[in-house]
Amino acid sequence: MRTHSRIIIGHHLILHGYGHWLPNDPRGSGSQTILNEKLADLGPIHFGRKEVQPSREVLREFSRAAASRLEHTPLWFDAAKRQALAESIGQTIAQCGYTVWACAVLKNHLHLCVRRHRDDAATMWSRFAEKTTAGLRLFADVPSTHPVWSERPYKVFLYTPDDVRRVVAYIEQNPVKEGLPPERWPFVTEYDGWPERR
Repeated sequence: MRTHSRIIIGHHLILHGYGHWLPNDPRGSGSQTILNEKLADLGPIHFGRKEVQPSREVLREFSRAAASRLEHTPLWFDAAKRQALAESIGQTIAQCGYTVWACAVLKNHLHLCVRRHRDDAATMWSRFAEKTTAGLRLFADVPSTHPVWSERPYKVFLYTPDDVRRVVAYIEQNPVKEGLPPERWPFVTEYDGWPERR
């Protein structure tokens, strides 16, 4: 039974590192509730991205204030961890038969543009989260009790080839924006305009 009025052809999945994008983040968020009451007085929730984004200083101040209230220290992904994440993503794609049109593995989050599949977006997000978490547990500074990702899956439905092209371009630009080299992963399939061109 279809749950959307339009046909979904892909998904933009984002996995945010634990503690890096909180419900009341000054940039806005996809959350509508604050589950951790210790964070409530840091500011109100703004659902969705704010049109005018806060300065880096405001973000740093918010992050410093939030860090002391979190149960764990947020993880940062250095080059070795980013490589481990990418390898885990490739394994997930191979095991589940996903088609990934774009991927960016960044310092505290990752982006995927994934073709529609028999698994829904939340299931795909969970499979990527589980496999990448297992991959990071191999590092001594990622103990089994430390959460790797935020608990809330973040997904955006893509309905047209133009939606997919826009998201692919956005994802491909992300590493450079973070001061990282451009990424080319062997598990990424170039988008060919599907389903218009088969």
